[in-house]
Amino acid sequence: MIEVSDIRKRFDDVWAVHGVSFQVPSGAFLVLLGPSGCGKSTMLRMLAGLEMPTGGTIGFDGAVVSDGDRGWMTDPALRNVGLVFQSYALWPHKTVAGNVEWPLKVANWAKAERKARVEEVLNLLAIGNLADRYPNEISGGQQQRVAIARMIGPRPGILLFDEPLSNLDAKLRVEMRTELLRVHRATGATSVYVTHDQVEAMTMASHVAVMDNGRVEQFGPPDMLVSQPATAFVASFVGTPPGNLLRLDAPADERLAGLLPAAGGGPALAMYRAEDIAVSAEPTEYAVALEFAEMSPIAGRAMITGVNGDLRLTAVVDRPPPLRPGERIFFQLPEKPAAVFGADGARIA
Repeated sequence: MIEVSDIRKRFDDVWAVHGVSFQVPSGAFLVLLGPSGCGKSTMLRMLAGLEMPTGGTIGFDGAVVSDGDRGWMTDPALRNVGLVFQSYALWPHKTVAGNVEWPLKVANWAKAERKARVEEVLNLLAIGNLADRYPNEISGGQQQRVAIARMIGPRPGILLFDEPLSNLDAKLRVEMRTELLRVHRATGATSVYVTHDQVEAMTMASHVAVMDNGRVEQFGPPDMLVSQPATAFVASFVGTPPGNLLRLDAPADERLAGLLPAAGGGPALAMYRAEDIAVSAEPTEYAVALEFAEMSPIAGRAMITGVNGDLRLTAVVDRPPPLRPGERIFFQLPEKPAAVFGADGARIA
């Protein structure tokens, strides 16, 4: 349904998106995941037709809609795409029903069809009782539902979401994730969702594109990103908690020295999963001594974090020792890391 080929976007001397390619099947839920400034929103705007690519092509359902090399793109109104922004962008002088109906008027739907469709999508989003209210008379979560109802009203084939839940509180975010997936299934559309929240990505996506510095670090299903991270960035960004990375350029642990040849003898990074690390208040062989920073409950277990300068390790354990912030704690690493990455960040073992 969506084919992106070598897409690039430059603003002055800065490459916001550089060499991005991926294919998304019809009906998929793609999440563009990455930190602020990684290029994910710029990528979404190019999909929507709000930005002209500097190079590369974008195709929808077999037809090219943007060609950066030729400086040409299809008008956004002709792309059969719906878009929800981070800000809800509702018209304050129109009622909830009026907001949802307006795109249908622009598309020249007959009055009876507009009325039936407005009622249908408002009921789908469980806000039919709000039809006659104005945006300033409803809550933020309800406004978000109105924005989504307005987007799906014209029955677009592709739904685009630009961090739509970032303005909601934690509890409402969880509820709205469920609602968005229900809407996605009900419409049968292909969805592209931008977020920096990897929990949202892991719980919602059928496909994830992890972005950093304008490039896609890894593309695939959520479970593959966790079990087989392709780069050190993906390993350190994805997961709850994400993987721990330890430099191997001068390992104190002799068990790690044998991993250096795989990195060409140069610096490398070893990844350890938090659930594979044990913690102790007393020193043990090959343990890493850190300063206890924090502990938080996670699914009936305890997540413990220790720091020493730039080094930060996290372990998930059943029974943590009694600790106070600032005390010394020892992280016992497993015999072998879960993965090894070279100096360039690429996975080598």
